[in-house]
Parts: sequence; structure tokens; C-alpha cells
Amino acid sequence: MNDASQMEPEEVLRAELEELRREHRDLDDAIAALQETHRADQLRMRRLKKQKLALKDQIARLEDQLTPDIIA
Repeated sequence: MNDASQMEPEEVLRAELEELRREHRDLDDAIAALQETHRADQLRMRRLKKQKLALKDQIARLEDQLTPDIIA
């Protein structure tokens, strides 16, 4: 893949967005795995969920940057 310095700004945002989505899915899988053990550390679960929520906010910000504002 191209190095970030050779990519268009929109391509960089899209690549970053995909990476954040991947991290979000990984956290979702980790949380589900912890819940399945029935011995989940509540503090760890809370931290993972907080991290997942922060990623969701970052994803929303990037999606807003990539979606043009349409004035109707």
C-alpha cells in the first residue's frame, strides 16, 4: 500500500477510518469473550467498553469529515 505521504487526504482519512473500525470490532470480540467466561473482571470490562465508545466517537468524527454537508 502507498505510504501516507503519497496518499490523497481523503484516502488517508478512509484508511484511518478502516483501522478504527477494525479496532472497534476487535474490542467488541474481546468484550464478548470476557463475558462468555462468566468470570469477567468488571473493571477491565468497563475500561474496554469505554475504549470502544471512544473509538466509536472517533469513527463518527471521521465519517463526518468524509461526508459532505448537503444543504437542502
